[in-house]
Amino acid sequence: MGEQVRYGLVGTGMMGVEHINNLAITPGAVVTAIADPTQSSLGWAKTALKDCTEGVTAFDDAAALAASGLCDAVIVASPNYTHREVLVPLFDAGLHILCEKPLATTIDDARWIADRARQSDKVFWTAMEYRYMPPAAEFIADIHAGTIGRLQMLSIREHRFPFLVKVGDWNRFSRNTGGTMVEKCCHFFDLMRLITRSEAVRVYCSGAMDVNHLDKDYGGARPDIIDNSYTTVDFANGVRAMLDLSMFADGAENQEEITAVGDAARLDVFIPEGAIVHSPRVGFRNPKRPSRRVIEVDAAALEAGSHHGSTFYEHQRFNAAVRGAGPVEVTAHDGLMAVAIGAAAELSAREKRVVTMAELGI
Repeated sequence: MGEQVRYGLVGTGMMGVEHINNLAITPGAVVTAIADPTQSSLGWAKTALKDCTEGVTAFDDAAALAASGLCDAVIVASPNYTHREVLVPLFDAGLHILCEKPLATTIDDARWIADRARQSDKVFWTAMEYRYMPPAAEFIADIHAGTIGRLQMLSIREHRFPFLVKVGDWNRFSRNTGGTMVEKCCHFFDLMRLITRSEAVRVYCSGAMDVNHLDKDYGGARPDIIDNSYTTVDFANGVRAMLDLSMFADGAENQEEITAVGDAARLDVFIPEGAIVHSPRVGFRNPKRPSRRVIEVDAAALEAGSHHGSTFYEHQRFNAAVRGAGPVEVTAHDGLMAVAIGAAAELSAREKRVVTMAELGI
């Protein structure tokens, strides 16, 4: 296909628009088709496309877009619960696919998607953009380079704002999202797998909906999404990982704080501050100061989205893979495993017990 890749988007709400903004600054990327059943969402996409709407065809659904022949690659940014249905015609049309997280809302649907992706000779990429935040990427590279010795403990804190309003308020209900531990926290479970280079064996989550949306009523239905939790994950290689989530900490200076502790040092990263702090073991009361550096992020990448520039860097890698100039870095299997840990955490929180991955068939 040369240097130009023709993109379609299925789902043109908030995240779809972020993808459009990042494709606009991705060399060789051109949007040729968009699909969404909601006219207001299509309007947002057309506004984001600015002067590039000529030559972009709008469709009501993924099947029509897939059959159009207008695209080489398609980005799926539709609501979580639609992913399996949306992906069927895209797989059948032999298109390259970047599918937003979570891959699906259930393990069964995620496994089906991973199986179909395995059978395809086209690129399938699960959009785990948190891997591509430049400070997080540098932090991960440092750990894998051995700067803390043997990794033993990993903790991730996300203290942030509540879920934003989406079309039809679909993200207020676990039946649509898979639950907060799938919808939001799949990012962090993916980071845990990537950093530890191991698989989860058991999960314990203590969480509930304690603050947000308590007074909301949607046609007689009350939201049921966790807004705070602590989750502990034991990995097969002996590493322990923890996630500390609060969805009512809007004023936090850093939205994400990640700490890795090895037998030789501790490493921290703070986002959006961008600082990485390396603290070697120096003995009791040794006055040696930790080293600190700040990882800069391209200003255009920051402007194009709300994920600390990560969507831009993710698109560069996906585009290269589509052109045969790079590997697939986040597979459908990666997406499946992140969903599975999230599903285990949801079950654990509901039943207040440890859940093993084996009992979920993982």
